[in-house]
Amino acid sequence: MRHRATRSAIAAAIAAIGLLGCGEGGKTAATPLEPTRETSCALDGMVLLDYPGPKAQIHYDQGGPDFFCDTLEMFVIYLRPEQKRRVTGIFTQDMGKADWKEPRGHWIDARSAFYVAGSRLAGSMGPTMASFARQEDAEAFVRRHGGKVYRFAEVTYEMVRLDGGVLRDERM
Repeated sequence: MRHRATRSAIAAAIAAIGLLGCGEGGKTAATPLEPTRETSCALDGMVLLDYPGPKAQIHYDQGGPDFFCDTLEMFVIYLRPEQKRRVTGIFTQDMGKADWKEPRGHWIDARSAFYVAGSRLAGSMGPTMASFARQEDAEAFVRRHGGKVYRFAEVTYEMVRLDGGVLRDERM
């Protein structure tokens, strides 16, 4: 009897450990992928590696991930009211570590990032939101390039709409 209880305890422990790696819907949590020379933006078809500024990617429980050459585009897709696909991961680049002109690697969970809107640095389509893993890095960026720091949950659809919002820059 004791042997059977031990086997049950071991089986329960293995099941619990297996669940640690699962995201929404029981699917394994997503991990960011590094774009290649062929990776294009889900919204406009631009090749990600051809442009400056932070990139982003959204992973879903069904199908492949969407890549974005700009954080604004990532927010537009994620925040739009008709977005119904289950998201298993959302990533952007830590611009506290990545090179602005040619960002590679340094992927972070977009939901925990700090974003700077309104800076003087342009992304692939002009004004963008720079993303950072650390608030201190975002604040240092603001001192150098202007803008305002936001948390992921503070960014609204109205701020990132591609037909207005943050893009109402009269300098363009």
